[in-house]
Amino acid sequence: MAERDQETPPATGWRKDGTAPSLPESHRSIPIPKSLGFWRKLLAFSGPGYLVAVGYMDPGNWATDLAGGSAFGYTLLSVILLSNLMAILLQSLCAKLGIVTGRDLAQACRDSYPKPVVIFLWVMCEIAICACDLAEVIGSAIALNLLFHIPLVWGVCLTALDVLVVMFLQNKGFRYLEALVITLILLIGGCFLLEIIFSKPEFAAVFAGFIPKAEIVSNPAMLFVAIGILGATVMPHNLYLHSSIVQTRKYEQTPAGKREAIKFATIDSTTALMFALFINAAILIVSAATFFASGQHEVAEIQDAYKLLTPTLGVGLASTLFAVALLASGQNSTLTGTLAGQIVMEGFLNIRLRPWLRRLITRLIAIIPAVIVTMIYGESGSAKLLVISQVILSLQLSFAVIPLVLFTSDRRKMGEFVNPPWIKILAWLTAGAIVVLNLKFLWDFFGAKP
Repeated sequence: MAERDQETPPATGWRKDGTAPSLPESHRSIPIPKSLGFWRKLLAFSGPGYLVAVGYMDPGNWATDLAGGSAFGYTLLSVILLSNLMAILLQSLCAKLGIVTGRDLAQACRDSYPKPVVIFLWVMCEIAICACDLAEVIGSAIALNLLFHIPLVWGVCLTALDVLVVMFLQNKGFRYLEALVITLILLIGGCFLLEIIFSKPEFAAVFAGFIPKAEIVSNPAMLFVAIGILGATVMPHNLYLHSSIVQTRKYEQTPAGKREAIKFATIDSTTALMFALFINAAILIVSAATFFASGQHEVAEIQDAYKLLTPTLGVGLASTLFAVALLASGQNSTLTGTLAGQIVMEGFLNIRLRPWLRRLITRLIAIIPAVIVTMIYGESGSAKLLVISQVILSLQLSFAVIPLVLFTSDRRKMGEFVNPPWIKILAWLTAGAIVVLNLKFLWDFFGAKP
């Protein structure tokens, strides 16, 4: 108990003086020796950012990026870039919250808000996690179908086995889980580097695509896909996940130790999210260079992209690399999505389930609707569900982003680590942009119809 009090010293801005460790089986399990130099210390802190980054390149991203590239060319690259910059800022705030307070974002909400508000936020977050999990389950099933001709329904059921992988690796040590995730990220990146080489995009048009254009907001069809890209890039559950897993490092519980931990955690997440930016941009670039350029403007489904890549590019390996990267992406995302589910339930409700049981519940909640949709509607229904799941994620974002900005901007809660004025301004601009885009989308989708 004395050690816990030392780890989370009292702060006047919180209802409680301390709280139970987040993700207790891995909490402070990776020591950071004081004697390490800069690069070895950076390596020791590296890992959590990559677990977070996989959520920014999950199969939901594929569906929205493919749709955006085939329908609008390189125009929506600017949305991917802006979304990634938002993600870098928000994830750095998550790391700071976890390191400074010893709380993850869910625990911080529980310690700050009345119970009805906590329950509401928990429900919103669970909806987001289910939508995210649904995308990952369907993406993995589609990849298994494309590579091994396993029926979609059976592929959906097979994805439940990832629970066993997570359990095994976490029992071996959190570093093993991080190593697997980083390996799969490198595999995905390598596959898409080759795809870009095969598709031969016009690089002048690519660079022009990173400049924002007004038509993204004025065109409802383009805005719908842009909102999907935003939801697929800045993911609500990642904010809860990151604020927890940065606490797997055993850094010094002093102001200097926390300041150093924040610095290295921010470098870690920023570097990892640049990998995510490359992969998301690569998917849209390949789609634009391959399908939009050849007049195939309605390639929004992963299966269609797989079938058309090889004949359109004339490279036999193109479709196989695409499917391998998809499988790696889906499996990578399920590993972190199940961790986020555990963190959210324990943080908001203070309910301690066995990790394998919580992960199994999370997986079943995603598998059941995925099985129903694939049985009734087949490939077309599953692909549409991917895009819709990303829009749902985007609509949940505000309920995670606003508390995060409020907490990290409150001097009573953060002390000397409170956000400086320029960070506050950027954070609130980011939160405001998310809210406004979502309201605009809802108005176009519901209110503007006769």
